[in-house]
Amino acid sequence: MLIFVIPLKSAKVSNSWERVTQLFERCIKSVYNQTSPNFHVIVVCHEKPKIEFTHSHITYITVDFSPPNETNLVAKGDTDKGRKILKGLVYARQFSPTHTMTVDADDCVSKNLAKFIQQYPDSNGWFINKGYKYQEGSNYIYIKRNNFYKMCGSCNIIRYDLNNLPETAEYNRGYGYYRYYIDHAKVKDILNNRAKPIKALPFPGAVYILDTGENLFELSKRLKFSIFNRKLLNKSVMDEFGLYDLQQSREICQL
Repeated sequence: MLIFVIPLKSAKVSNSWERVTQLFERCIKSVYNQTSPNFHVIVVCHEKPKIEFTHSHITYITVDFSPPNETNLVAKGDTDKGRKILKGLVYARQFSPTHTMTVDADDCVSKNLAKFIQQYPDSNGWFINKGYKYQEGSNYIYIKRNNFYKMCGSCNIIRYDLNNLPETAEYNRGYGYYRYYIDHAKVKDILNNRAKPIKALPFPGAVYILDTGENLFELSKRLKFSIFNRKLLNKSVMDEFGLYDLQQSREICQL
């Protein structure tokens, strides 16, 4: 079984909780769209978002963590994200998963992940080397042909025992304690150095969404890509990743 762990930011630190909720609902629908039933989703949040979409494959864990001690806003956000990921990974143990994948709450993933992973239960895991980058509201999508894992947090699928979970998890520590769960670009090299290498996923595995209004990093707010990597956002990609325009969806709901 593949367990997806989704850390969700708090309403108290969101620019718009309504926007965060919209992004999350698209994300959870994308994750749920798996072609195999062998998966479960764990969402770790301060406040459970009010969305209509529900399913027995989804578990919400609400936490009351105090704000991180870091003064830097990015470090604060990363620390909060890291401890929520850790909380979800620890909770996942009861499902006896073979692998886990952390998914950022505004990204979309391929519907083929769970089916692919179930074929290789003993594999160390995979990193997403090839994926898509999408600017919210655009009619185009951009292919990232390599190093996708270096820019997007929704990128590593790891065998459960390689998650480096502490014997007794703590949730009031600083950034360094959660670094392994936050620094997604370094996981590949860390596991390689531990003689537990993970492989490149053999197909595009996720869509990195930017310019959402809720991105933590400035580089996530603008698109820099060659026109040669651009293509129209077609039905095939939309169906595989559960990607739809949030504004159009909102307008339809209001009709």
